[in-house]
Amino acid sequence: MLLLLLAAAAGWALALRAARDRGPWPVHRTVLWAAGLVCAGAGLAGPLAAAARTGFPAHMGAHLLAGMLAPLLLVRAAPVTLVLRALPAGRARALVRVLRTPPVRVLTHPVVAAALNLGGLWLLYTTELYRLMHASVPVHALVHAHVVLAGCVLTASLVGVDPDPHRASLRVRAAVLVVFVAAHSVLAKWLWAHPPAGVGAAEARTGAQLMYYGGDVVDVALMVLLLAGWYRAARSRPVPARPA
Repeated sequence: MLLLLLAAAAGWALALRAARDRGPWPVHRTVLWAAGLVCAGAGLAGPLAAAARTGFPAHMGAHLLAGMLAPLLLVRAAPVTLVLRALPAGRARALVRVLRTPPVRVLTHPVVAAALNLGGLWLLYTTELYRLMHASVPVHALVHAHVVLAGCVLTASLVGVDPDPHRASLRVRAAVLVVFVAAHSVLAKWLWAHPPAGVGAAEARTGAQLMYYGGDVVDVALMVLLLAGWYRAARSRPVPARPA
């Protein structure tokens, strides 16, 4: 995981260097990307990740960092836009064609993205997958990869800033976000009463509280960004002239 994060940082630096010929890149986008990688790294490697193997509250803290906060920061850094600016025109057009394909359109729809995100979490905490994840290195890596990627896809479908030819309407995105927040809260309450296999009641309650209240912080940020995008779009629409 650490190697992948380092590769993501190096790839950003290379793309940033290649894109400079086409104009300056906003500094805050690079800051967001770096902060997202730091959050993902804190959740996937280091002391917190090590503690997450034996403690459920630490595991939940790592989940919030890698699965919710990191995707929000990474998506708002507009990585696809940077890659399109860095690539030659022919390769950029090829990438755009890939982004317009039906599989990508289905995968990035908010309903599908939310189902993949929530479905993975319910599967993780209500089956033997949680115990198996801590007993198998490959399963551990696959679960964390799914958490990060599913979080990025969902965030991009809701409040992404990259070009999206298939972006859902505001009503659809708002409805999906409301359902997602409710389902995430329900899962936290479920974990309070039904801890995963091998997790004590006290640890489960602490982890569930962290998931409930920590998740709300990110959820509120998503709501604010969604409404801010709607406000900017509404202001940019031309005002129809009044009849004389």
